[in-house]
Amino acid sequence: MSVPTVKLNSGTEIPQLGFGVFQIPPEDTAAAVAHAFGVGYRHIDTAAMYDNEGQVGQAIRDSGLDRDEIYVTTKLNNDAHGRDEALRAFDESLQLLGLDHVDLYLIHWPLPERGLYVQTWQALEHVYREGRAKAVGVSNFQPNHLHRLRDDAEVAPAVNQVELHPTFTQHELRQTHKELGIATEAWAPLGQGSELDSPTVTEIAERLGRTPAQVVLRWHIQLGNIVFPKSVTPARIEENFNIFDFELEVADMGSIGALDDGNRIGPVPDDFN
Repeated sequence: MSVPTVKLNSGTEIPQLGFGVFQIPPEDTAAAVAHAFGVGYRHIDTAAMYDNEGQVGQAIRDSGLDRDEIYVTTKLNNDAHGRDEALRAFDESLQLLGLDHVDLYLIHWPLPERGLYVQTWQALEHVYREGRAKAVGVSNFQPNHLHRLRDDAEVAPAVNQVELHPTFTQHELRQTHKELGIATEAWAPLGQGSELDSPTVTEIAERLGRTPAQVVLRWHIQLGNIVFPKSVTPARIEENFNIFDFELEVADMGSIGALDDGNRIGPVPDDFN
């Protein structure tokens, strides 16, 4: 089954569906990623904060897949803001992954009170120009942070990875992304499971003969979001991948989007430092 791609402002393309390893214990990560590869995933999203970059790298080496078949994202740890600190942290991530480049490297959080995300971004611009990151972006940035980078940076972020799910659709932020040419990536795409019991979602799922998770992931795909659900359960890893042989009608897309009630699950980026 072919996974569609999204073209980034760097000129590279990213698979729209990936496999996330957030909260997967290091001892379980290699097996989960190996199963994901077997199902057909080719996009893996990790981070220094997840403490499993080494295990992701091991799964890549064990897979037998060519490096150019796999899209790898990792993210800067919050203790490494500042240009020099970020460059050292990037080198550490590459070493743990056992790779000579990543496809996408992100600042994980803006940490606005520290006031270093512009200097930190300069490190990402540097590794991008070197070719050791094929694209660079941010995570959890708000519109004011993105406009600051637009004004002060030389390379525009390719993506912004943010909390996004049916009860928290981030409409204003997605409009900013569109204005600035930034692709939207969704973390917690299923609302950490909280939205799968929604009567709206379950009715659509029953009508289409799909699971609620498949319906919500399909909603993301049709919105244009890049999404990477995570699971260590083989059946769910497979279920989450099988979303490209059906489509939601316009009315269903609207009904799911109408569930938005401002239900933020994670920290508020402006307050998280």
